[in-house]
Amino acid sequence: MLNPFDLKSALLAKHAQHVVLIHFPIALYLAGTFFDLCARVFRKANFGEVVRWNFLGAAIMSLPTAATGLLAWRWALEGQTLKGLLKLHLILACAVIIGTWATVWLRSRSKTGSSGPSLPSLLIMECAVSLLIGLTAHVGGFLSGVNV
Repeated sequence: MLNPFDLKSALLAKHAQHVVLIHFPIALYLAGTFFDLCARVFRKANFGEVVRWNFLGAAIMSLPTAATGLLAWRWALEGQTLKGLLKLHLILACAVIIGTWATVWLRSRSKTGSSGPSLPSLLIMECAVSLLIGLTAHVGGFLSGVNV
């Protein structure tokens, strides 16, 4: 039986880093979308900075999360061929990373006044990426055995 206080086994497990890191970009992006909705509903312009930093944090954290996901595939799954749920999870994760960085880029363009998208279309994109995050996490849960 594993000791829950054994830091060596917890930190050096073949897949543990991805499972831990994934919660940061998920929470930051979903919180950013929530605060953007609150900013629009309650007309609080100062929420804009919170939204911007949440999306930027989610985008930055998506990179080490993706790297640990690839490492988990190579180590824990011994680089087995991508098929089924594993392939779907990877495709969805790539779409989420692209969507997260696109959100950051489009929000920065709309803030500078250049020919960026309108704010309602940004909210639609944020909600679409949030749904994509939920779907990716759901598939990942099946891969980890949490949803079985």
